[in-house]
Amino acid sequence: MIRTRMANFRMYTTILVAGMLITGSLNTLTKKAQNQSSARGIFGENHKFNHPWFQTLLMFYGEAICLIVYEWQRRRARKELDNQIQDNEDNPTQSEPERVLTGIFVVPTICDLIGTTLSGIGLLYVPASVWQMLRGAIIIFAGILSVIFLKRKMYATNWIGMGVVMAGLATVGLSSVLSQGSSTDGVSHGEMLLGIVLILSAQLVSASQMIVEEIFIKKHNVQPIQVVGMEGCFGVLFMTLLVLPVCYFIPGNGPHGSYENSLDAISQMWNNPAILGFGLAYLFSIAFYNYFGLSVTKSLTAVHRTLIDACRTMLVWVIDLIIHYCILSSYGEAFDMTYGFVQIGGFALLMLGTLLYNEIIYIKCIASPRTTGFAEISADFEGSQPLLDGSLRAN
Repeated sequence: MIRTRMANFRMYTTILVAGMLITGSLNTLTKKAQNQSSARGIFGENHKFNHPWFQTLLMFYGEAICLIVYEWQRRRARKELDNQIQDNEDNPTQSEPERVLTGIFVVPTICDLIGTTLSGIGLLYVPASVWQMLRGAIIIFAGILSVIFLKRKMYATNWIGMGVVMAGLATVGLSSVLSQGSSTDGVSHGEMLLGIVLILSAQLVSASQMIVEEIFIKKHNVQPIQVVGMEGCFGVLFMTLLVLPVCYFIPGNGPHGSYENSLDAISQMWNNPAILGFGLAYLFSIAFYNYFGLSVTKSLTAVHRTLIDACRTMLVWVIDLIIHYCILSSYGEAFDMTYGFVQIGGFALLMLGTLLYNEIIYIKCIASPRTTGFAEISADFEGSQPLLDGSLRAN
């Protein structure tokens, strides 16, 4: 019986990890593939799909789908609670999840909106692998903000880890700006630098979202999947009723002289099934990635999440190279023989810094929860500072 349960648990966790890895990689690959696709727009001209604000709407639809899973879990818990009451149990083991429909989701939704859109604009100018690596900056911002606003203690090993991550980010960013062949989109060095700045700014906003959620939402005992779903619903409302109409009337270089024309995005998706397919794949991968990510958070440890995130970055890079060299050269990314190995070195530094920050590896002579003897902190180190949970949401 015990062996059977262990085997079932291993199979369950394997499915979760594989699902998180596959859907997480699809998030990045399909979003970048949309940007690299061209189609006739609303006025008949052929151009690239340059609609980062519309892609943010797709992301919010994907998050909103998580409410379906939450409602199913809520109904199941309610049914089990009713059965326990009928069986005259004095202390039911199940409790009905709280239904929270208040304004506490507004602020984190706005953070999600801004962070995702800035990150999406940055993805227009950098390769998918660089975009994925630069998202590691969230560790730095989350750590600093947690010290300022949550009064959490940071140990020397955490600060060292953040410093190594910063060195990795600088290396990856420098290799991207100097590279001549890593992008298939023909962007200039200035545009690539702008993309890097926007992606890093997005991580600052995402880290702020993590802090806001912890301050305002945690005390309400709301389930994580409900948080994601409710932010998705609020995000859809904000985007359709306010943000996209405003983007349409702001002067810009887009169709009809708009900063972003969502009607043009819909027209391109209608005229090019590939863009539509990439959009749908992105939407549903967002939903499944959040579900798998939150399930992994419950079942596994920070070690697993860190390694999964690293594997996701490597998988995105490898698939992008395969697509470019073996399938279609207008998609994916080329490997720059001059600066590509510098980017690999930057990725190694990012990994090392992340492992140090999360105390997956540690140095005995440097202060950390393990070396200072606080066993209770070491046993549940995930509560010591924000880890990678905030980056589980793909944007």
